[in-house]
Amino acid sequence: MTRSTYPRRRFLIHTGVLGLGTTLGLGACGSDDPEAPAVIVPDSERPKLTDGIQIGDVGDGRAVIWARADRAARLRVEYDTTDRFANPRQVLGPSVTAASDYTGRIELTGLPAGESIFLRVAYDNVDNPRATGVVVPGQFRTMPRADANRPVRFVWGGDVAGQGWGINTEFGGMRIFEAMRRRSPDFFLHSGDTIYADGPIQAEVSAEGGRVWKNIVTPQVAKVAETLDEYRGRYRYNLLDDNVRRFSAEVPQIWQWDDHEVTNNWSPSKDLSADTRYTEKNIATLVARATQAFREYAPIRLADGAQPQTIHRKIGYGPLLDVFVLDMRSYRGPNTANLQTTEGAETAFLGNAQIDWLVNALKQSQATWKVIAADMPIGLWVADGKDASGNTRWEAVANGDNGVALGRELEIARLLRDIKGVPNVVWLTADVHYCAAHYYDPAQARFTDFAPFWEFVAGPLNAGTFGPNTLDATFGPQLVFQKAPPAGQSNLSPFSGYQFFGEVNIDPRTRELTVDLRDLDGVSQFSRTLGAV
Repeated sequence: MTRSTYPRRRFLIHTGVLGLGTTLGLGACGSDDPEAPAVIVPDSERPKLTDGIQIGDVGDGRAVIWARADRAARLRVEYDTTDRFANPRQVLGPSVTAASDYTGRIELTGLPAGESIFLRVAYDNVDNPRATGVVVPGQFRTMPRADANRPVRFVWGGDVAGQGWGINTEFGGMRIFEAMRRRSPDFFLHSGDTIYADGPIQAEVSAEGGRVWKNIVTPQVAKVAETLDEYRGRYRYNLLDDNVRRFSAEVPQIWQWDDHEVTNNWSPSKDLSADTRYTEKNIATLVARATQAFREYAPIRLADGAQPQTIHRKIGYGPLLDVFVLDMRSYRGPNTANLQTTEGAETAFLGNAQIDWLVNALKQSQATWKVIAADMPIGLWVADGKDASGNTRWEAVANGDNGVALGRELEIARLLRDIKGVPNVVWLTADVHYCAAHYYDPAQARFTDFAPFWEFVAGPLNAGTFGPNTLDATFGPQLVFQKAPPAGQSNLSPFSGYQFFGEVNIDPRTRELTVDLRDLDGVSQFSRTLGAV
């Protein structure tokens, strides 16, 4: 990538007055001669951004800018700390091709703390340097300065376009993204199930109360995703929504994944032989295609010489906050009855390498609050059918035993014991399609060698509502709050209003952290303030 100062005069020329359909200049494009004749470039030669922009992994003076072009083109980002663009800087990114579905990203580095950053994002024609692309604007805030008195606010949630509840324009689209945007968060933590690759979307779906939910439908979402194009199409589908695009251009995101990016409850043992929806039965093949699509469309940092590309990562957000993003999918063993008495390949959930990284990173963190972003809850029962012997298979950590740590619980017990001395750790998650607050109390637990902590659950963002799930007693979770459908009702549509996101606010004066669980309209359903040690 090339970074350079980009004079305002040339910036205005290259933006084409923000896309009037031609590139207009004071003279010939690329010339400083005001007497030179203007060069008019046909609109058809100017690359366009097909899916808006996304901003990701903002922290430590860095930010990822993602965009997709409508053809082979070269990504360009111009940014400044004011919307006047009096002294913009330019970063030139990669040329994208069909190999990446024309997606690309640029990582901005050395960003000043405590500033608003204004963006102009475009793709330029690789064959005609005069054919500069149509510009899409964006903006975001960088992390606070160490000496600043600025509070931190972020939102989180998961589960988008699931159970056939897609983009309904008559409903206002995915309205919860607009509710989150209006909260003016510093960033959004996407807790997984960013798509539902296994959930076909139909034009009309019967909803509760005799209502009909009407979806936008594209060929790639009309069936389960199997091909690479179908997985890619799931991400493109979500970006059709006006709320999502507006949100993505203003709110930086931190993505992780869960199961539906591939198929429901996938693990190495997933057996699709009896699922007639799939012609591709090999789970490893589907995982490879889904992983490629996720990495193309997620606004996450790519690998560099110093650090490999992994979904688990730390995002430092100033003196008040570090976010530790987990990957509970890539390193797990098969879903089983989850009752093993010793750790091994079958009990792996995070995996030893990720646990070692997390323990060390938490112990080294100097931030007041350490937020662990988990794509699944620790203590809730999440079942995955029955095995050949009729025993329940388990998808998450809990095993329904309510006793000493067994199976995957052994790994989590080891983790909790090893971070016992780390203060101010909070777990945030989604996955179960309702909102809840759990307090894990060693005095009420079967495994007791850990410090008490809170786990907050949010979601779904635009999917069916389920729950509530049963809590497993192994780690002593106490139910403090939950909001789920009435008894006997499940898979409620967004019509019902049971869509939830979480919000975290950190006060720089008191260092208190406040969690709110908010509904589809942004109204708080529950609030809890935690004091810092």
